[in-house]
Amino acid sequence: MRSIVKNLTVVVAVLAFAVVSFAQGSDSMKMPGGVKGEILNELGGLEKKYVGLAEAMPADKYGWRPGEGVRSVSETFMHVAIANYRLPSFIGAKAPDALPGEKAVTDKAEVVKHLKGSFEFLKNAVMKMSDADIEKTASMFGRDRTYREIGFFIAGHCHEHLGQLIAYSRMNGIAPPWSQG
Repeated sequence: MRSIVKNLTVVVAVLAFAVVSFAQGSDSMKMPGGVKGEILNELGGLEKKYVGLAEAMPADKYGWRPGEGVRSVSETFMHVAIANYRLPSFIGAKAPDALPGEKAVTDKAEVVKHLKGSFEFLKNAVMKMSDADIEKTASMFGRDRTYREIGFFIAGHCHEHLGQLIAYSRMNGIAPPWSQG
C-alpha cells in the first residue's frame, strides 16, 4: 500500500509540474487574445510540427524527391522558410535582405536553423500588428485582403507543405513525431 501511495504521489507531482510548465508556456512572448492570438497559436503548432519533422528526417533523405521536377525534402523545407520571411511583407514586415534560394541550402542543420528563424520572424511580425491592424487591407497576389486573411493565408500555405512533407516522410518510412505512440 505504501508503494502505491508513494508512486501516486510521484505521478501527481509530475503532473502538477507539467501543468504549471504548460501554463507558463515555452515561448518568450505572451500570447494575445483575439484573431492575432488565434493566428499565433496556429503558427506555433505548425512550427513544432515542422521542426519536429525536420529533425526526425535523416540527413541522407534531405535530397530525396518523389519524382523528377518535384521539390526535394530540403527544397520544400526551405520553400516554407523563405515564404515565412517574405509573406509577412504584406502585413508590413521587412524580410531580411539576403535570403538563400530553395536549392541553396541542403544541409539538415542549416535547414532546421532557417526553419526556426523563419517561424520566429513570422510570429514576431504577427505580434507587432495592433488589434486595429487586423482589419487593414493590403494588395496580395492581385487582390485586396485583410491582414487577418493574410495571416490565415500564410498558415494555409504552411499546412499545404506540411502535408507534402508528411507524405515525403511516410514514403521514406518515417512517422511524424507527433503521430507516434
